[in-house]
Amino acid sequence: MAPAKKSKGKSNAADSTRSSPAITINSTKFPTCMRLIPPSSVAINIHAKPGSKLATLTDFNDDALGVQIDAPAKDGEANAALLDFISSVLGVKRRQVSIGSGSKSRDKVIIVQEVTLESVFNALDTALKCQ
Repeated sequence: MAPAKKSKGKSNAADSTRSSPAITINSTKFPTCMRLIPPSSVAINIHAKPGSKLATLTDFNDDALGVQIDAPAKDGEANAALLDFISSVLGVKRRQVSIGSGSKSRDKVIIVQEVTLESVFNALDTALKCQ
């Protein structure tokens, strides 16, 4: 009988870096769905839910920021509505917000330019509390 094959397992070092639930900057913890892009941009992982009755933030966790969009997912309407909504929530100009990746997916990365990680977190946190 042939000996059993050994499987290639993932190293424990890689698993320990992924288990970190939040980023700590200046003693403030930010969810891992937000990350700083030097020198002055922030990337936000977003899970978009198009076709809703109104645009709103649904949840804010380490995986992604949940956003309901009041536009259908066709011809880029939902993407445009998402960028308009995010810019209004963050209080930035529309030209500062763009889609980094995932333009044809529900899971997207939104890039916000000329902002700090703390200001984005505070704006999103305030918007979620006001709902």
